[in-house]
Amino acid sequence: MYTRVEEIKKGGRFMAGLSPVSQSERIISLDVIRGFSLLGILIINMISFHSPFLYMDPYSWWKTAGDTALYPWIDIFVQASFYPLFAMLFGYGLGIQKIRADVKGTSFYMFGIRRLLILLVIGCLHAFFIWSGDILINYAVFGLMLLLFMNMTGKWLMMLGGAMLILPQVFFSSLLVLMTFVDPEGVSFYTDIASLQNSVAAYGNGSFGDIMSQRFSDWYAVNGPGNFIFLGLSILPMMLIGAGASKLRLLEKVALHKKAWLWIGISTLVIGTAIKSLPFLIEANTAYGYIQDFLGGPFLSVSYAIILSLLLQNQKILKWSKPIASMGKMSMTNYLLQSIIGTLIFYSYGLGLYGEVTLTTGTLLAIGIYIVQVIFSEIWLTYFEYGPVEKVWRLLSYGKRNLSTDRHHQTKGE
Repeated sequence: MYTRVEEIKKGGRFMAGLSPVSQSERIISLDVIRGFSLLGILIINMISFHSPFLYMDPYSWWKTAGDTALYPWIDIFVQASFYPLFAMLFGYGLGIQKIRADVKGTSFYMFGIRRLLILLVIGCLHAFFIWSGDILINYAVFGLMLLLFMNMTGKWLMMLGGAMLILPQVFFSSLLVLMTFVDPEGVSFYTDIASLQNSVAAYGNGSFGDIMSQRFSDWYAVNGPGNFIFLGLSILPMMLIGAGASKLRLLEKVALHKKAWLWIGISTLVIGTAIKSLPFLIEANTAYGYIQDFLGGPFLSVSYAIILSLLLQNQKILKWSKPIASMGKMSMTNYLLQSIIGTLIFYSYGLGLYGEVTLTTGTLLAIGIYIVQVIFSEIWLTYFEYGPVEKVWRLLSYGKRNLSTDRHHQTKGE
């Protein structure tokens, strides 16, 4: 199966500069997995949209029977399983851009730096003016680090990513488990009442200035220097694995190794589920919570990617997944739109429902918003080639000249 990139290489036709990926070059399974990821991301983000999730003990916070029954499913199968998946897809996409640059004989690194700096600006606007739980800043920062490794082969990228993921996490996890015996109280979950009250006061009833201040405080609590190394050890390795998989063209070769991929997919699913169940099987504390998120989450991410790729080998499933692929093609637009909708519903400058809904209601709302977004994406892409944010990002990344050149080549059938 040849993509347009391979056809260009065979024909020896090199464009003077980089141009965006055309529709004929897109890997459908990549868009579907990306679109599916947005559902998991919205379900977990919705909790932070409507409740002070950052400052509460989630294992004792929910009181209704429905919420206490639902939370373990979200905690095991959603929490910390979709951002790593999205990071892996991010690395895969960056790997595709590197391959295309090499084929065309153009410099990838200046383009990559420019594209990631633009993403950093978008992330800052999102984090400090819309919602503090932004992940784009981290993707931009660690994406810039990823560029340092992009000349490595696909196999070495995946091996390095796996080593960077497993070895430090096993080390830190072992220390935390030891702490459960030495200082059980020190690893207990607790609700930070003061911070929780500040959060409710700002988001539920505060002015826009109050919300801005709280938003920065929340962002810094997660992304400050103390957490930077842990964020890096969870995001960068997944990007490396994704970039390596891209160079090896693993998504395109799924059909050639179905049995091996099925075995790997089931194995990572079982391992990931077991690790993520530790707070419920042993004890709900910060030690097992860390192991659950930073070790179990990536295993489930890999299993989701593999299982979805295998399912998409079925033509009927592939056909019915087209709306989800449309969601994935507009992933940036839809991700930002989710934050805008969520904060408008719950923050004081919107409907002011912060702290007023249950986990079950919030989850149902997330599913409803996702369905609407899927329909919106299908309709939008009927009339336009890219989502609005994707269009701006591409324009700033490639420039008008290369966008026009790309459209010309598509019109000429090249």
